[in-house]
Amino acid sequence: MSATAFTIESAKSASIRVIEDEAQGTQAVHDMVTAMRANRRSGTACTRTRTEVAASGKKPWRQKGTGRARAGRVSSPIWRGGGIIFGPRPRSYAKSVNKRTKQLAFSKALSARIIAGDVVGVDSFSIADGKTKSFVNQMSNLRMPAKTLIISAAFDEKTYLAGRNVQKTLLMTAAEVNTEHLLYFDKIIITSDALQTIAARTGGNA
Repeated sequence: MSATAFTIESAKSASIRVIEDEAQGTQAVHDMVTAMRANRRSGTACTRTRTEVAASGKKPWRQKGTGRARAGRVSSPIWRGGGIIFGPRPRSYAKSVNKRTKQLAFSKALSARIIAGDVVGVDSFSIADGKTKSFVNQMSNLRMPAKTLIISAAFDEKTYLAGRNVQKTLLMTAAEVNTEHLLYFDKIIITSDALQTIAARTGGNA
């Protein structure tokens, strides 16, 4: 198996939409990555208000005559152990991104990596014996760094088995890979059978 540089010409011949304008699509990438990270937030942070704190409702001392400031209850926010004012409550951080922005962001991210020379093409990628050692040797033969994304139309079970223990390498199908994946890894390997799906996702063959 040999890897060849995936150039702008290679992308265009595969009907992949390539954005060569540096300014175009930058905001879409930002919006998409921001939304993806926000959607992963659990939003479960929660603090108790003065009505939820476990405390007696009894007045600590009488209103007048003690020389101390008046106090109504020990759950007051100004007391230690009292409720929290404007603290975090369970909420959703989800952000929505329209289909056109998603497509533009994906195309821009892939285009930037192609222009930077970080994408290589191979005919296919598979590990017949399902061994991690064979997987590592294959990556070494291709001269790929540790953080490598491998995109194919599909992977067989043996290949998934071989690559699952290589922590910094990720196998993704062309239908599942997203903008954040394209930006995170040092190098990207794309197999020939993934090109049609990738092209469709960039809007190049629409």
